[in-house]
Amino acid sequence: MTSNREYGDDYPDKTLYLPGPTEVRNDVIEAMCEPMFGHRMDRMTDLYTTIVEDTKEFLDTDNDVIVLTASGTAFMESTVLNLVDERVLCTTCGSFSERQANVAERLGKTVDRLEYDWGQAVKPGDVREALEESDREYDAVTCVMNETSTGVRNPIEATGDVVAEYPDTSFVVDAISALGGDYVDIDGHNIDVIFTSVQKAFAMPPGLAVCVVSDDAYERELAKESASWYGGFQRTLDYYDRKGQTHSTPAIPVMLAYRTQMKHMLDEGHQVRDERHREMAEYTREWAREHFGLFAEEGYRSQTVTCIENTRDIDVAATIEAVSEQYDMAFANGYGSRLSEKTFRIGHMGEHDVESIRALTDAIEDVADL
Repeated sequence: MTSNREYGDDYPDKTLYLPGPTEVRNDVIEAMCEPMFGHRMDRMTDLYTTIVEDTKEFLDTDNDVIVLTASGTAFMESTVLNLVDERVLCTTCGSFSERQANVAERLGKTVDRLEYDWGQAVKPGDVREALEESDREYDAVTCVMNETSTGVRNPIEATGDVVAEYPDTSFVVDAISALGGDYVDIDGHNIDVIFTSVQKAFAMPPGLAVCVVSDDAYERELAKESASWYGGFQRTLDYYDRKGQTHSTPAIPVMLAYRTQMKHMLDEGHQVRDERHREMAEYTREWAREHFGLFAEEGYRSQTVTCIENTRDIDVAATIEAVSEQYDMAFANGYGSRLSEKTFRIGHMGEHDVESIRALTDAIEDVADL
């Protein structure tokens, strides 16, 4: 049994290069310290409508946006409840895409997997073949945009174009570690549902999940006999239309932080933010090629998380600990027992830039004697 470990006030600050949570601006943190107010007051309507409409503007979408107090995993679950009557095709290439399949199975759905080895990317042609050869229609196809466990960036745009040829099948995208740091044309590629968590590329404190929902997805949920209560599209979006608020009590301080950060993101602009993340990714990959290797398939590498293959057989855990102790920087080992010492991961997302990423790689070089 886990023992009580009392939380103290003497922890050294660490600069976060994790695949999330990531660094947060001081004024965003300070925004959470405003006096508390009621979630049914006009002030809440002003706050919630601001963050919803700002998110739509930033993402350049005409689709509806939901912001709920939750992890992004909540929308992974509710989307299955909202859109899948019986069968779903889950493309899997790592831990988080496999989680989507596991969630659907736990909810009693018939799950067919289109499986790839970890490190490989989903291929749109394979999705087309799976849809063509199926003897029954799928209610939905799921895909992870950015497989955090392997550093793979799946071609969701081309996959969405394939699924668009099957109008009775929804296309659902988990973009938890990418959205906000890797531009995607949501409306232009038949993405019915795409969701994320704000502690990743949005660079905010954890606690909120964001979901973008197409009209088709909304209408499909209406036609179902059952759907998610907390994350139901009708329940959340209709309440927003009527009241401009959330149907349940939200994490108001985190929404205040969201308002402040979204203003920063709008000021920077989505395309500029995308380019900054691309530059960080290119620098990190170049560094990894020089000293180690890259785990993800060539041509399908993440813009927000690089998974580096430990070709030099360094002690990953010891290196992470030493960098933390000597430089107050935190990066991540490989995901799970399968990759923990075979790889390590650098999150280059949110408010980082090439110079701040270079500070980490210099620290790793020093500690690992590269």
